Amino acid sequence: MKKNFLFLFVLSLFFPKSIVFAQTTEKRAIDYVDMFVGTSNSRPMLGPYASVPYGMVQLGPDNQDTHWMGGYEYSINNVKGFAHIHAWMMGGLMIMPSVQDLVTWEGTTSSPYRGANAGYHSRILKDTEKGEPGYYSVFLYDADCLAEVTATNHCGFHKYTFANDYNDARVLLDLNYPTEYGMNIHEGYFKIVSDNEIEGYADTRSAGDYVLHYNIRFNKPFKRFNGWHKDSVVKDVKEWKSEGDCGGFVEFDVKKGESILVQVSLSLVDQQGCLRNFEEELKPYNWDFDAVRKEANNKWNTLLSKIQVEGDELDKEKFYTNLFRAYAKQTWSDVDGRYRDPLERIQKVNHPMYGGDAFWNSFWNYNPLLALISPDILNNWVLTQLELFDKTGWTNNGPTGLEHTGIMEVTHEIALMVGAYQKGIRNYDVNKLWNAVRHNATEQGAVVENSGWAGQRNLNVYKRLGYVPVEKSAACQTLDYAYTDFCTAQLAKALGKKKDYNYFLRRSNNWKNQFNVETKWQTPKDSMGNWIPNYDILSGYKWIEGNGWQYTWYVPHDVPGLIKLMGKDLFNERLEEGFEKSVKHRFAAHAFDRHQDVAYEYYINQGNEGNMQAAYLFNYSGKPWLTQKYTRSILDIYYGNHPYDGWQGDEDEGQMGAWFVMSALGLFEMNGGVTENPEFDLTSPLFSKAVIYLDSIYGEEKIFTIVAKNNSKENIYIQSANLNGKPLNRTKLKWSDVINGGKLVFEMGNHPNQNWGK
Repeated sequence: MKKNFLFLFVLSLFFPKSIVFAQTTEKRAIDYVDMFVGTSNSRPMLGPYASVPYGMVQLGPDNQDTHWMGGYEYSINNVKGFAHIHAWMMGGLMIMPSVQDLVTWEGTTSSPYRGANAGYHSRILKDTEKGEPGYYSVFLYDADCLAEVTATNHCGFHKYTFANDYNDARVLLDLNYPTEYGMNIHEGYFKIVSDNEIEGYADTRSAGDYVLHYNIRFNKPFKRFNGWHKDSVVKDVKEWKSEGDCGGFVEFDVKKGESILVQVSLSLVDQQGCLRNFEEELKPYNWDFDAVRKEANNKWNTLLSKIQVEGDELDKEKFYTNLFRAYAKQTWSDVDGRYRDPLERIQKVNHPMYGGDAFWNSFWNYNPLLALISPDILNNWVLTQLELFDKTGWTNNGPTGLEHTGIMEVTHEIALMVGAYQKGIRNYDVNKLWNAVRHNATEQGAVVENSGWAGQRNLNVYKRLGYVPVEKSAACQTLDYAYTDFCTAQLAKALGKKKDYNYFLRRSNNWKNQFNVETKWQTPKDSMGNWIPNYDILSGYKWIEGNGWQYTWYVPHDVPGLIKLMGKDLFNERLEEGFEKSVKHRFAAHAFDRHQDVAYEYYINQGNEGNMQAAYLFNYSGKPWLTQKYTRSILDIYYGNHPYDGWQGDEDEGQMGAWFVMSALGLFEMNGGVTENPEFDLTSPLFSKAVIYLDSIYGEEKIFTIVAKNNSKENIYIQSANLNGKPLNRTKLKWSDVINGGKLVFEMGNHPNQNWGK
């Protein structure tokens, strides 16, 4: 039987090759990354995919059916195929080798593994599943081959090494497969260019509409190409066009130990874009899979090495894994700078056009992380937003595929742009920046033709009433709009626009219009000014992915104002009570039901972006030692080192990972760093030493070092601090002090010093 020598074959032949790049005398930053942490019960954007930083292609295994969080699930021991795109609301081109009986659907997660109803998915040998930044591999038991994948920015590279001889081994090209939101192929097209090259496109209709163009090359001629639509197979065709459940497959004769290599280039523009992406990114490597893998590996290591930490080995694994996850967004333009705008027009720019999930509250940690070690990426984000504004009249909070989405019903891209400007990241048209920011703050949001929502969709009523009433939308819009007004005011001030500054600063106080001075809680109210009756502060009713308790603390630009209205003692009492009640839940609201407006585990929820500032609020209420206590608690017990407990929540492609990274350094930005002189909030560092290698934009070879003397799992409280040898007695650190380079030193102890930072 072919399986009798399977384990011996895999272990002796394949894996010495697959670990060659990990064999170093000293661990590198990427060697601490565990690709499988958090991949159970997680969003499909965060599987163990082969990619480069901000790559369009995130190539890896899918094994679930269509449902929320569908995609890859660690606990499932099969693979349906290897999809090239794992972006929010987007998927694209699944490829899968097969030697089983011919079927043209992937099968359900729970379907049997033998017979015509099984689908072409394959059980896997779980112990053979390996991943590292830029690479994934696993032995497919039913397909009887080792599958390996790596990637460049726009290209995927597959390697399928078969364990036995086979006539008519297949490589399936599936266009319509299960994704989180579901997808439907309006039109799928394949054209045979030669006996080892296929080109085509998939006109995809899902939560967002887009056309994905692809060029597929094989390292040896295939015997024939065959198309399918549902259960109908048409063999040996030169061209194939279909819709719905459709795809195609090629057939090969293979020998034991032979590898079929597949190179795929993608574009959202056209076939010319595919070819140029291939010419630039894959052709120089010929068919050298290991060279492409090594290049992807090196790109990740160069990025992750910009921060070096010293301390506990498990904490270092958490740190670099979360730093890796923080770069999960995508590039949607081609290598030649062309892209399709939301109106489906081809445009061309001289910078990357980025996209991804929402910037929902990314101003706390994700934005400053980019500013510290990747200001070029942050600058390109501003350029992306200004290009979208130029072509459509609007910026975009979640430009997946560069479409307008209206995701989270906020415009937090404004905070990103203003924060970049205030930190000196300004390689763009500043006048256009102001025009875009002011437009967002003054013009009613709208649906962009052929795309989706842009802008603040209830701005008119907000301007008229000073809040967003429950008849219109969720109460958190009032809080988000007020914060965005603050950001707009700060940019106006920086540009010398005094009248605009005063106007938007006054408007940023609108958050107070929802604050019930009797109950001291944020409370939704109707257009007549009436508080909603029988209000339950722990209900998610009229809040977005949170509840009234959590959103009461959400005034990032005016925490002192919130403390004044609530009263310092009540502020501290309620907040500390919330943290203590949340410890047993590991600071995560696991039972949150997004469809029923209910959050059963209802206090601190590190698992969603609306509540991730809570631990830092004690810095403002006279108890900074509690900030130190609870940030370290979250780092220790919310974030894990296992596939099942990496994070229990909804990671929006970077913010949750960035929270760990920045908080582990002891840094946070409450107001998003959008003021004239941005400052960090300080907390207890996780590591005894961290060295940040600042980008050249801040001066050559500048570094900032953070040292925590006597640091340990018990010594979590700051006793004293000094900056460049001078005492630092406040819980603030200027942005300018960091980027000028220097050294911040903490003395740590196991009891709070209630005099420091107060």
